[in-house]
Amino acid sequence: MPFDDVRRSGPGRGAHERAINLPPALLWLILINVAVHLLRQVLSEPVDQELVMQLGLVPAHYAGELDAPWWSLLLAPITYQFLHGGWVHLGVNMITLAAFGAPIERLLGVRRFVMFYLSAGVVAGFIHILFYSDSGDPVVGASGAVSGVFGAVLTALWQAGRMPSLLPVAGIWIALNVFFGIFGGTPGSGGEPVAWTAHIGGFVYGLVALRLFVPAAFAAPSQPPPADGTD
Repeated sequence: MPFDDVRRSGPGRGAHERAINLPPALLWLILINVAVHLLRQVLSEPVDQELVMQLGLVPAHYAGELDAPWWSLLLAPITYQFLHGGWVHLGVNMITLAAFGAPIERLLGVRRFVMFYLSAGVVAGFIHILFYSDSGDPVVGASGAVSGVFGAVLTALWQAGRMPSLLPVAGIWIALNVFFGIFGGTPGSGGEPVAWTAHIGGFVYGLVALRLFVPAAFAAPSQPPPADGTD
């Protein structure tokens, strides 16, 4: 990425690079997502379905249409981000996260990146609840959080002067999500409805919230001191 030009000094630079050169938080997020999906493969179908209902994000739980334990209401906005509908769904999300997440983690650092990523997923989930409050279908997947990371990448590119305007790319991305949300067909959806409002909510959050995590990088440049003497 143009704002992520990391130079490593010293002779033999790159000779001992990791085969998978991802920053630590990003690597752990991907590993946890894969581990959770692997664990679900050994569960019986009834147990797995109950897990998804309790730890996935079910809008009707928050609207009071369906009963849910307090711990489910508390945990689901985070845990739904680590559950996926299948290997393709998981793979698409993790590949996208790896592609766009590295420069944002290097910009924010480990802690702020994790906070940003999870908060994008939480905001995305509650945007979905706002639009589909009576739905009893659980929402799962990291797409909302990953959409937030993509929005952050665009904002960082714009701030670095590598993108003259955010509007064309943002408009196309939102239009595509509306289209696929209405007509379906996104990779990994398996014909299931796509939580397109969550995608858009996470994306918009990423566009506007990145500056809250790195305010100094977005501050207006200070004015130079006046020159001595008079004209």
